[in-house]
Amino acid sequence: MIIILKNGAPKEEVDALCRGLEAQNIRINEVKGAHTTILGLIGDTHKVDMEAIEAQEIVESVQRVQEPYKGVNRKFHPENTVINVSGSLIGDGNVAVIAGPCSIETEEQIVDTCMQVKAAGANFLRGGAFKPRTSPYSFQGLRDEGLKLFLKAKKATGLPIVTELMSLSHLDLFDDVDIIQVGARNMQNFEMLKELGKCNKPILLKRGLANTIEELLMSAEYIFAGGNPNIILCERGIRTFETQTRNTLDISAVPVLKTLTHLPVIVDPSHATGKYELVEPMSMAAVAAGADGLIIEVHNNPQKALCDGAQSLTPKHFASCMDKCRQIASVLNKKVGTLE
Repeated sequence: MIIILKNGAPKEEVDALCRGLEAQNIRINEVKGAHTTILGLIGDTHKVDMEAIEAQEIVESVQRVQEPYKGVNRKFHPENTVINVSGSLIGDGNVAVIAGPCSIETEEQIVDTCMQVKAAGANFLRGGAFKPRTSPYSFQGLRDEGLKLFLKAKKATGLPIVTELMSLSHLDLFDDVDIIQVGARNMQNFEMLKELGKCNKPILLKRGLANTIEELLMSAEYIFAGGNPNIILCERGIRTFETQTRNTLDISAVPVLKTLTHLPVIVDPSHATGKYELVEPMSMAAVAAGADGLIIEVHNNPQKALCDGAQSLTPKHFASCMDKCRQIASVLNKKVGTLE
């Protein structure tokens, strides 16, 4: 349920309304816009008397919300959420760029690659220390040692870092990580999501490979309900019957999500396609579709990468990809990454 207040409603009357609702075990999410204030009611609102609320002089209208996700619903929060990470923004109307290797392998590899993606205009760095792999015999990442190397890249570039959390038992190691990524395999790990709701760090939540958009939003709701509103949604491709790509990039998910939620939406063209030659056109498509950001795999020597080399761009190719994306963004009066 949402309550739209009249412009200029006295604060004491609004506070009294909120106290009455909270006495009914209703949590209130207040959103103040330039001309309108909205009270989003979260909880069991079936017994709330809509007519009694509408009768109050300060109330413009009352609407019931049918969707099961409340906090992340755009109806509760019409204005876009902007995530600010050390001055770098996601969701401000421009296209943020997160780039780096799939996995952290050596200090030279991670620092060199990150320096080059920064030079090409990346706002954030990505790199995997703990790697979820289908095969138990594949490279699983350097784990805590990989995080230490990633922090060296962070110091060398001055850019915020994004890396994936595989288990809550590792959370203490993520103190200096700027954005915690929840991978596709953990999208419905509800115990993890609940715990991350208590976290004061932004969470990058990837869509599961066989999950609907509503299921993605319900997973985001777990984090939001825990008290953490700093959530970034990521479309990274879903599993279909098509075999020519690793997954199928659901580019329509971007405008659909932008309609349904106030949270920023980014796209991962690397995991979506699994082929480096498709990353550039899919990145351009994501920008055209209105994505708030891109997360792209870049490796300084993809042929020798220990993980996902086939979908990784070289730094040179990444710079070219950014140039093409900027051409698309210019039509929309947007900026891509840190370069004009």
